[in-house]
Order: sequence, then structure tokens, then C-alpha cells
Amino acid sequence: MLDELTEAIARHGGDMWSDTAVPRLRLVTLDEPVAPLDMLYEPMICFIVQGAKSSVAGDRSWTTGRGEVFLNSLVLPVTATFQEVPYRSAVLRLDGGMLAELLLELGPEPGPEPDGSDASGFPAPDPAGRLTTPMTPELADAVTRWVRLLDTPQDIRALAGRIETEILYRLLGSTLGPTLRHFTLADSAAARVRTAARWIYTRFSEPLGIDAIAAAAHMSPASLHRHFKAATGMSPLRFQKHLRLQEARRLLLAGDTTAALVAERVGYVSATQFNREYRRAYGLPPGQDAARLRDRLADVGRGA
Repeated sequence: MLDELTEAIARHGGDMWSDTAVPRLRLVTLDEPVAPLDMLYEPMICFIVQGAKSSVAGDRSWTTGRGEVFLNSLVLPVTATFQEVPYRSAVLRLDGGMLAELLLELGPEPGPEPDGSDASGFPAPDPAGRLTTPMTPELADAVTRWVRLLDTPQDIRALAGRIETEILYRLLGSTLGPTLRHFTLADSAAARVRTAARWIYTRFSEPLGIDAIAAAAHMSPASLHRHFKAATGMSPLRFQKHLRLQEARRLLLAGDTTAALVAERVGYVSATQFNREYRRAYGLPPGQDAARLRDRLADVGRGA
């Protein structure tokens, strides 16, 4: 079944990341090695069918490979390294409304067991909201049918939502189930951390203090720091710095601009501090790093 899914993704995938006509479905295809990439993970479920990828966020790291499902439940800046290519995956961008409707239809979740697991025997949700689980044959079949809708576009409107619901249903019965259930809770610590992460993301170029972030998340500063660090592998202000540096790197690579202008645009008052933190993160000063990235991209384009 994984081979069939791999073929379907390869048939419809484009240049690395491809949005598709199927709502919330993105395909990832990579045939040649590339340098580690700065990425912003959104709430998503990733079905890896070929190759392997490692991700680093703050002081946390994890690797996912063929036949695994990866769940991320919050906005998260990461550095991703494709360790094995060719790489193929299908990505489901989480829709909280669809998931909530399914949970209402299924009824109340089982109560916790004395050992902290739920009634299905699965452990309580990982505070980081990132989990992996093997892809069962039933799940692989559903994802394959979902991707194959791209072969028959006339069927997408009628069937895509039904297959997506089936995928979520099967995931709720896996080790990802507890985290998916908590994804729909509006007043949990995990939901408040998601709110804080999204709030920082929309304001990362502004001066932010921990008190303001905590107020936006309706948490005390101490509670926010503890839960945020557990969820993301970094403090809220370090999270903001990662977002600033990722955007700065993107701007330097994409446009004819200077490091000083980029520093100001992403929120740095001191160009010296920007240069120091950029070099600490990426190993080279901003201009040299951008030139290195352009050379690497040119080599990939030439098939080097």
C-alpha cells in the first residue's frame, strides 16, 4: 500500500511543496539532497511514505521516516534536514472545526485510567504536541484514496471531506488520538500555548515582553514559560528570535537588500546584535550566508 501511495504522490507532486485541488492536502516531493532548511510548521499531520527527515526546534529534535505519521499541533519554527532522498509525503493541514464535528459525533472521550493513559491504553498527550505513530494498512489505504482524488478531479467535491473524516477517525484510534482530542479543547494549557505561539508569530517584528504574551494566552508568566518551553523546546522570547532570524534569512535570500535594512524590518534595533545572533544561528554573517545559500540552490538546479 505504501508503494501505491508513493506513486500517487510522485505523480501529482511538483517542486518540493505542492498545494493541491484537494482541500488541506499538500504534497512534498524531493529527489536531490538539499542543505538544512528553515521551515515554519503549521498544525498538520504528515504521512511519510519514502525517505526520512529530521527536525530541530530549540533543544528538541526528532526524526520521521517511511511508514510513519507525524503530528504537529502548533505553529513552530524548525530547521529540517532531509536525511534520505527521494522523499515523499502527504500533508494534512489540521482543520479544528472538522475534527470537533467528528468528536461530537463519536461522543465523549473515555476517561483517564489510573496510570495516566486513556481508556484505549494510550498515554496522555505529549506536552510538545508532536508525536509519531506507524501508518496502519487501513490508514494508508484512506490516505492513498485521498491523494488519488487528484486523478479524478470531478470526485473531489463529493468525496474529499468524507475521506478526510475517515483519516481523522483512524488517527483518533491511534497513539495520536489523545493529542488530537486536546487540539479541539479551547481552555487547555496546550490550547493556550498554541494561542501564544500564534500571537507571537503575527507580531514577531514588534517589541514583545513575557507579560504581554502571557496576558494574550490568559496564563501567568511563570505558567506560560513552563508550558511553552515544554511544547516548543524554547522560551517565548527565544521563539520570537527564531521567527525573526528565519524571516531575515528569507528576505536576504529573496531580495537585493542589505543586512541593516533586513535587521530593521524584522524588529532589531541594533544591527550589531542582529549580525551577532544571525552568525550564531547560521554560522556565517548575513551577507555571506545568503551567498552560500544561493550557490547551493544553483548547484541543485544544475543537478550538481
